[in-house]
Amino acid sequence: MRLGFMTNILVKKGMVHLDEIAEWAAAQGFEDLEVGPTVPMERELFERVLEKGKVAITSLTYCRNFLSTDSGEAEAHIAELKKRIAFAGDLGIEKIVTSTGINKTLEEGIYDKADSIRRTPARSLDQFVETFAPIVEYAEKKNVKLAFENCPLMGNIAISPVMWREILKRLDSKMVGLAYDPSHLVWQFIDPYAPVAEFGDRIFHVHAKDTEIKEERLKECGILTDFSWWSYRIPGHGLLDWRKLTGELEKAGYQGTVSIEHEDPDYEDSLELVENGLILGKEYLKAFIGKR
Repeated sequence: MRLGFMTNILVKKGMVHLDEIAEWAAAQGFEDLEVGPTVPMERELFERVLEKGKVAITSLTYCRNFLSTDSGEAEAHIAELKKRIAFAGDLGIEKIVTSTGINKTLEEGIYDKADSIRRTPARSLDQFVETFAPIVEYAEKKNVKLAFENCPLMGNIAISPVMWREILKRLDSKMVGLAYDPSHLVWQFIDPYAPVAEFGDRIFHVHAKDTEIKEERLKECGILTDFSWWSYRIPGHGLLDWRKLTGELEKAGYQGTVSIEHEDPDYEDSLELVENGLILGKEYLKAFIGKR
């Protein structure tokens, strides 16, 4: 397994150029970059970073609502996703981390117990499959994997093992898999360890992000008032057992990137804090990756 990180948080704090990000990553001992959508797709710059070989680039990320009811918006997002598939294919970048989209109008009546299917993301499944079937075909032609992230907050239905089974069954392609982010499973009260054995051969990418549950706040607001009862943290600062998780990944034969997706509010107020958060996460994970 290789240690890397997603670029978004550094770009947000002012480190905007890919070559600068790559130099910093290599100097800190990172092996891989997951390049987010805030980094321009400048082919010459990507080629220069790849040719230097100080750090790999094995994934681009583009998570949007591809099932938006605004047809213009949906079409624009799909076009941008296909641009990234072509770009990745031309440069030999292995995969695109993405989302499924969700048709929010289909989620009306969320508390209607008489029609339980109305309360689930499965209502968007048919539209998702119809939308993504040609995208998957295009990715196959470009030899680029599509790794669906499991964050419920971005316009996404690939949020649980139940949904993964349906998606992988209906988009039956060796180029379709998962970007496995255990942090989202924690606050959904889904086992973050057990799914690795079932989906191991379809896990193309792993996001290293932790989650803290604020028990006292949870007692006051429950799970529906707001999201103040949980917070994303850097690895080692939340509830996840990373020794157990990386052990499950190792048993499943995962040899890809473990990419720190830094969204920890304690380490985001300045570029220095962001850098410190990434380094702390890397040093913590080094104890469990490649040390067995």
